[in-house]
Amino acid sequence: MFDVAKHLGAVTRAVEDSTHEGTPVRVVVASRTYPTDVDDLWQAVTDPERIPRWFAPVSGDLRLGGRFQVEGNAGGEVTACDEPKHFAITWEFGGDTSWVDVHLEEAPDGATLTLRHAADVRDNPHMATYGPGAVGVGWELGLMGLAEHLATGTTMQHEEVEGWGASTEGRSFMSGSATRWGEADAATSGDPEASRAAAGRTAAFYTGAEPPA
Repeated sequence: MFDVAKHLGAVTRAVEDSTHEGTPVRVVVASRTYPTDVDDLWQAVTDPERIPRWFAPVSGDLRLGGRFQVEGNAGGEVTACDEPKHFAITWEFGGDTSWVDVHLEEAPDGATLTLRHAADVRDNPHMATYGPGAVGVGWELGLMGLAEHLATGTTMQHEEVEGWGASTEGRSFMSGSATRWGEADAATSGDPEASRAAAGRTAAFYTGAEPPA
């Protein structure tokens, strides 16, 4: 039985305003601690043979300065690499570029991964419609898959994952994640009502429900 509440409760979420090379950005911050050490966690998130076991196939050159492509998703460039503590990439999708930083550190009960995804907020209709949950829910699904992989050592079957997403448990997880990202945004956006409305649209997008009016 998949424990939706356990996985939702394992993630710490925050939304911040910042800049990237002078560009105003909204930063989605997701953090989760895993019962392993930093070296194993680093390998799980950077080894092209291991990444598809919990995320998606990745092709290209994963060294500093190399370019990569996530199958069916974004591509980009590796812009920083400090093994086993930190890497940074560009995230290029649909003609837009955003920026992802991943930090790993030892924790009392394992190793903590903190992911920061920064997106340009100027003239960004996608972010305006869906808010931080637009990327937050997707990354949280990845962090959940990583947890299952580290706990069991198994490889996710992507056909089964797609089926799970349409199940009651899957919809509950994605809806719960969207709601929590809405609350994280509401804490800093200055417009909690708009943050929660965007979260409702994100939940509908992921679950196939009727979007809120």
